Amino acid sequence: MKNFSIIGAAGYIAPRHLKAIKETGNNLVSALDKHDCVGILDSYFPEADFFVEFERFDRHTDKLKRQGVKIDYVSICTPNYLHDSHIRFALRQGAHAICEKPIVLNPWNIDALVEIEKETGNRVSTILQLRHHPSIIDLKKKVDSAPEGKMFDVDLTYITSRGHWYFISWKGDTQKSGGIATNIGVHFFDMLSWIFGDVKENIVHLMEPNKAAGYLQLQKARVRWFLSSDFNDIPQNIKEKGQRTFRSITIEGTELEFSEGFTDLHTESYKEILKGNGYGLTDARTSIQTVYQIRNIQPIGLKGEYHPFIKNL
Repeated sequence: MKNFSIIGAAGYIAPRHLKAIKETGNNLVSALDKHDCVGILDSYFPEADFFVEFERFDRHTDKLKRQGVKIDYVSICTPNYLHDSHIRFALRQGAHAICEKPIVLNPWNIDALVEIEKETGNRVSTILQLRHHPSIIDLKKKVDSAPEGKMFDVDLTYITSRGHWYFISWKGDTQKSGGIATNIGVHFFDMLSWIFGDVKENIVHLMEPNKAAGYLQLQKARVRWFLSSDFNDIPQNIKEKGQRTFRSITIEGTELEFSEGFTDLHTESYKEILKGNGYGLTDARTSIQTVYQIRNIQPIGLKGEYHPFIKNL
């Protein structure tokens, strides 16, 4: 049994981490969040110590270490812009870090963390759960076995409606979240580069606070992508079903079915991390580089290979 701490215990994604810690047979020692709406802890680890101030959490962690209680892992579920700092905290405390995506916002942050990994001997892992999805794994095998030089045509469409709260929260602040492509798209860009290879060309056609679109030339694929948090972008037939989310990936015109099987992917990620097989800083580098470029590239408008959803915007 390993000892865990979690930073960001009141956040949206935290319950998946708490469930994964529990289901892998480990123990949560302490939790931190500036918000105190953390009743979810009662469902998993009611005995965990809870803090709303980082300073007291830091002191408690140090006190435990001096008493011989080692924190083996720190799970990080905080806003994107804080990931780098909280990873550094974990490594300085002698723990491994398990961090939600995006692991950091800028490529150079990865380089600095690699150095701290070397200095401390502790490892940084990230949650790239789509790499554990059976349908995604099967697709990668198909692509890997394709004839040399084969190029796949891919359309990625992901619309996840968000209310007015979104732009009041840190997620609506590009400096804190990295913007729409980073916040809701980084795991898709990781998945695509994992399957189809490195990015050869990165073009942005549209960049607005609540939607973005572009084109990626990968080693084995041509990808047109569209990401949005705007309910108005959802196809009418999906709206009529009362749904507020639309997710589609087509390869060579065929829909990739991966709507099921998401429930336990965080637990699968934790199992691999605990076995020493998790995905780390180097694995995350390509997707971080991709989204960094996307938010810093000047959009070119309706030119070239653009996603069909933006034609009527």
